[in-house]
Amino acid sequence: MPSINVLTVNVHMGFNLLNRRFVLPDLREAIREVSADMVFLQEVLGEHAGHAQRHANWPQGPQYEFLADTLWTQFAYGRNAVYPHGHHGNAVLSRFPIVSHINRDVSVHGHEQRGLLHAVVQVPELAQQLHTICVHLGLRESHRQRQIGLLCEIIADVIPADAPLVVAGDFNDWRQRGHTVLKRCGLSEVFEQAHGRLKRTFPSHWPLLAVDRIYVRNVRSSAPAVLSSQPWSKLSDHAPLLARIEL
Repeated sequence: MPSINVLTVNVHMGFNLLNRRFVLPDLREAIREVSADMVFLQEVLGEHAGHAQRHANWPQGPQYEFLADTLWTQFAYGRNAVYPHGHHGNAVLSRFPIVSHINRDVSVHGHEQRGLLHAVVQVPELAQQLHTICVHLGLRESHRQRQIGLLCEIIADVIPADAPLVVAGDFNDWRQRGHTVLKRCGLSEVFEQAHGRLKRTFPSHWPLLAVDRIYVRNVRSSAPAVLSSQPWSKLSDHAPLLARIEL
């Protein structure tokens, strides 16, 4: 059966933990060394005119294209937060063809702008298409519960019941109340499968909260890892997660 490596990371708009240093070039090199087949990105900038003027090594195009470089020829972007000087959101980088993608708005009116980036991927040697959802949920408990409910509706109504599915990203669910709901939606978390508990990822230099996760359905997972040592602890406020997905 085919298998792929999946990485999820909140890139913090290309800045380190305290926003003191622009680290996107270093982050690209670190991601390249992991050799992931698919990368789920949160808080990735599509455009920022102010930062582009202040940093000489700012990429000419969107951050997700800079990170994709020549390794991930396929990518999808979901613009969530829009402001006068630019916008940011979620992105998926893939070594395999992305057949389709849609960014589903799950924002609570008048508050943070959030979206679920749903991308359908065709993996060679896999008869069914792989469904992926890149997630970055709100900071308020009530918002997250509503967004998790919408995520479960998408899974139930849009994605075939027998299709392989990977849902990864920053859930901001430090109380793990949403985790219980997601399990009722048929999802399994890869670290809980392997070790019986979720892994802590935030803050990256001393992880205390289990907010970043990789959920799966209709696939097996193995070798999950938290990338919390250097250089990762200096590249974002979140520690990335890596797992092998057996399709």
